[in-house]
Amino acid sequence: MNYKSFILKIFIRVILMVSVILAIVYFSYINEFTYAILTGLGLFVIIFNTFTFVKRRFLVIEDFFNAVKYRDFSRGFSENVAAKDIRFLYKGFNQIHQTIKEINTQNHAQYVYLQKILEMVDIGIIAYNLETGRVLWSNDSFLKILDVPSFKNISFIERRKPELFTTIFETFHREEDSVVINLENEKIKTLVSDTIFEVEEDTFKLLVIQNIDNTLNKNESESWKKLLSVMTHEIMNSITPIASLANTLERNLDGLISENDEASELIDLNAGIKTIKNRSEGLLKFAKTYRSLNKVTNLNLQKIRVTELFTNIQLLMEPSIKAKGIQIDFLNTNDRLMLHIDVHLIEQVLINLLLNAVDACKEKEEAHIRVEAIESINRNIVIKVYDNGIGIPEDIQENIFVPFFTSKETGSGIGLSLCKQIMLLHKGRIQVKSVIEEGTVFSLVF
Repeated sequence: MNYKSFILKIFIRVILMVSVILAIVYFSYINEFTYAILTGLGLFVIIFNTFTFVKRRFLVIEDFFNAVKYRDFSRGFSENVAAKDIRFLYKGFNQIHQTIKEINTQNHAQYVYLQKILEMVDIGIIAYNLETGRVLWSNDSFLKILDVPSFKNISFIERRKPELFTTIFETFHREEDSVVINLENEKIKTLVSDTIFEVEEDTFKLLVIQNIDNTLNKNESESWKKLLSVMTHEIMNSITPIASLANTLERNLDGLISENDEASELIDLNAGIKTIKNRSEGLLKFAKTYRSLNKVTNLNLQKIRVTELFTNIQLLMEPSIKAKGIQIDFLNTNDRLMLHIDVHLIEQVLINLLLNAVDACKEKEEAHIRVEAIESINRNIVIKVYDNGIGIPEDIQENIFVPFFTSKETGSGIGLSLCKQIMLLHKGRIQVKSVIEEGTVFSLVF
């Protein structure tokens, strides 16, 4: 081993120094001062050589320690120069450098892997310093759920949304709590939990938040679709033969009545059968209407500019709306806004919202509808449909997207349900904000 060579060289130098010192003492004792001086010079050379020998090796060790201290593992030590024991040190240091670099590479790969996983999940995660508020790390889902841009300190939330800051950051959630968050245009249901951890002298808080509205909406939509599928199937199977039989009986009775003008009983019977026929056909039409909720399952996606989408809707709807004395405007803040959507379905959503807006403000003297497209701070594209109509009572706003629910005397309760399902298929959402006698705004968030 080369470290034995190093020790042997030191040992030889020590023996030489001891021997020279004994020689100096001997020459001094016999009064041979010339030899004593010459031997002393030899001792100086040996000591200087030993000092230089040891210093070179300690400088190598110091270089290595500095590299470790400042985490500079880019440099290497040449193993083909200098003495064998120094080459041995260089080789050992290079092996340690390589091992540390491999460990760092593995740790960095694991960090990137974990970071990518946390960025991909739809659960919001943030870690921040509990004393300074400085954000250690957060993922995009957290920003998306709270509808805020990226920030470096939670004081940003405290300034912008103090109520949200109190609910989420200042309140401790040791176990999962169901929390309703009030955002600008909607209320969302979330699950919030947090934990405290320490790194050296700093204390951090890890906060996890999950938007359960999306899950609830998806489950609710699937449940309604299954119910409607069964219901419409059973209704149509039961009513179709009744309608067919009523139609046959009606034709037969019409023939008998034409042959016997005084058959009043037959006339009454015919009127009853016609009633059965009409109601049967009404139920069939009702069932066919709700079957449309189950037909919307796949999207034919294509890219389209918002400007082009607005132009299509404007050409289709503006003449009939203005004919009713209602002012309508289309506004787009950015001509470059692009959507990746099923154009036919989204046009259907906008048409339905416009028809509802017309119905809501038809009694207003200065009725006004506005369709506007904007890009939110989170880079979401939002299409809003405003009206200054009668508004929607707060106690029924949560129910307006439920199938069968309607506040209109002649409404089917399917329009807004279909709009919600179409937006869920686009991985978007529909929001409503309304004030009685002031108006309503529906927002389509892509």
